[in-house]
Amino acid sequence: MSRELFTTWSDYQSAIDRLLALATKHIWIYDEDLGMLHLENPERIEMFKRPLAAVPHDCLRIALRNTVSLQQHRRPLLQRLLTTHSHNSAVLQTPDQLAHLRDSMILVDDVHALIRFDRDQPRCKLLIDEPEDVMPYRRRFEEIWDEGGTPVSPTTLGL
Repeated sequence: MSRELFTTWSDYQSAIDRLLALATKHIWIYDEDLGMLHLENPERIEMFKRPLAAVPHDCLRIALRNTVSLQQHRRPLLQRLLTTHSHNSAVLQTPDQLAHLRDSMILVDDVHALIRFDRDQPRCKLLIDEPEDVMPYRRRFEEIWDEGGTPVSPTTLGL
């Protein structure tokens, strides 16, 4: 069990790697646009594959305030992953009434989390094996997800 605070972007990136390496069941992400998560890294994409291969449904949820970069094919590795695992992953653009929210979170297996307090700052906390501390963030994520929004497809429809 541990709690750590970070204040630099490099520490934030290291915390993302540490967190994703722990994932076995599910990964839930709430973020502005995935820009600061740098998920287009092949090593990070590989970290997503383990839980996606193990869990038949509802493994990966991504709620974004802005989906332009995902929809305009600026994240091909992530799009390929989401297409391959469309049966157990979902991406949602949150509704306009949530646009004022400035935080970001990655939740892993209900016991680990990385919470960035403001989308423009690296200040964050990493929670490892802290189920009681993670639970309020899980509830918050579920509330955000339940607000609805627009489902985002990883593929482009066309003729």
